Amino acid sequence: MMMAQSGSLAGRTALVTGGSRGIGRAIALQLGGEGAAVCVNYRSDKSAADEVVKAIVDKGGTAYAIQADVSDRSDVERLVATAKDRLGSIDILVNNAGIGEMGSVGDTDDALFDAMMDVNAKGPFLVTRAVLPQMNDGGRIVNISSMVSRTAYGSCIAYAMSKAAVNHFTVSLAQELGARGITVNAVCPGATRTDFNPVLFEDETIVAQLAQAAALGRIGEPEDIARVVGFLAGPASGWVTGQIIEASGGMHL
Repeated sequence: MMMAQSGSLAGRTALVTGGSRGIGRAIALQLGGEGAAVCVNYRSDKSAADEVVKAIVDKGGTAYAIQADVSDRSDVERLVATAKDRLGSIDILVNNAGIGEMGSVGDTDDALFDAMMDVNAKGPFLVTRAVLPQMNDGGRIVNISSMVSRTAYGSCIAYAMSKAAVNHFTVSLAQELGARGITVNAVCPGATRTDFNPVLFEDETIVAQLAQAAALGRIGEPEDIARVVGFLAGPASGWVTGQIIEASGGMHL
């Protein structure tokens, strides 16, 4: 049973893919803190997902952890069916699950390329397709993309390609779903301190260079991205759709 919550998302329900760690974790906590009942999807780290659920519940919220691989259609169908059973319906979908690895064209083999496209591009498609019949009109879809989808970085070409696909999926879906009042937007994080690519943040020289590249003079934290998603998931963003929003502290202006 869902508990009554106060906040801008009180009475709303959300599914966050890849919600157990990093940016996804911060998003789940943000939405739960604003009153939404949240299903926290994870692929392999059950203990981390359970910790996110506990953090939301301990503050009086409602949350559930659901295992699924977003690149697997049968897993996705089970994920959405379970979320519907727990939540009743889905008002907010955050497609956050993703994988990434640095590599030039020559360094990226077929298996790595296919894995990144399967999770990063096919995953949001599969989850969104399964969720839409369960989503109320006036719902919100937020796709987590990346700054590298809009700026040339030869060192992560397959990842950048997969996230560029997310951007086009976002604008096309916004056009398709406008008649239902469902908004669809993407957030492109810049350099953000998570364990997604820990090598970047183990070298303080690299951290300083990344901070210097941002107009605001620092690298991002997961909560910086989560607050943007919170706005896009909430009632104040009702006139915003089809937008690719960079949340990078002004990198490479």
